[in-house]
Amino acid sequence: MPKMKTHSSLKDRFKITGTGKVKRYKAYKNHLLSHKSARAKRVLGTNPVMAPGDVRRLKQQLANIK
Repeated sequence: MPKMKTHSSLKDRFKITGTGKVKRYKAYKNHLLSHKSARAKRVLGTNPVMAPGDVRRLKQQLANIK
C-alpha cells in the first residue's frame, strides 16, 4: 500500500500547536488594506484555533504534519 501523503495546499494554511490544536489564518488580510481600520487589521492578524468539528475532517489530510 502506498504511503499516506499530506495534502500539499494545507501545509501552509494551518499550523498544529504542541498540544495538537489546529490554528488557522483569517481571510481578508492580503490586499486592499488601505480602507480598513487599524483595529480591523489587528484583529485579522490573530490566528484563532479551529472549531473541533472542522478539526476532525482536517486531521486526516494533515496526517504527516507535526
